[in-house]
Amino acid sequence: MVSRWQVQQAAQVVRRGGVIGYPTEAVWGLGCDPWDELAVERLLALKDRPVHKGLILVAADIEQFDFLLDDLPEIWLARLAGSWPGPNTWLVPHQHRLPEWITGQHDSVALRVSAHPLVRELCALTGPLVSTSANPGGRPAARSRLRVEQYFPGQLDKVLGGALGGRKNPSLIRDLISGDVVRPS
Repeated sequence: MVSRWQVQQAAQVVRRGGVIGYPTEAVWGLGCDPWDELAVERLLALKDRPVHKGLILVAADIEQFDFLLDDLPEIWLARLAGSWPGPNTWLVPHQHRLPEWITGQHDSVALRVSAHPLVRELCALTGPLVSTSANPGGRPAARSRLRVEQYFPGQLDKVLGGALGGRKNPSLIRDLISGDVVRPS
């Protein structure tokens, strides 16, 4: 069981520019403050992931994404609200409201409101977080804290304990405008 104090400690690490490991619904994730360019660059270097691919942002609730969603058509907002919280990641037009180190070369950004209680509690304290699988490029996503620590020995500022959410596969990714599935779950 993860204590509120441990989650608060992880949030402080994020606010200070740290990169953390944490459990999500299906795999372990790496996270940091999406507005902190140095933290994002460090996370990308740990994963050996090129910046042009873009990153997923995860939040505690849909309101944390209001700055991106406030002028979208009602039909799109209903689509998002009907699928969150849960294992649904949506590609949403970012309208240049996010830095390129998050969006990469894309006109959209990947957003998810997590159903994992620990992720939601963490995001409630930090705001939206970068959320990417905890693995170096080309390696399988970590499904245990031990694997995270083996992949990134001494390289993370904190690893927040806890259990995975019980899902077998990472979230479904769909395009908000077309509804097309980009990555099945």
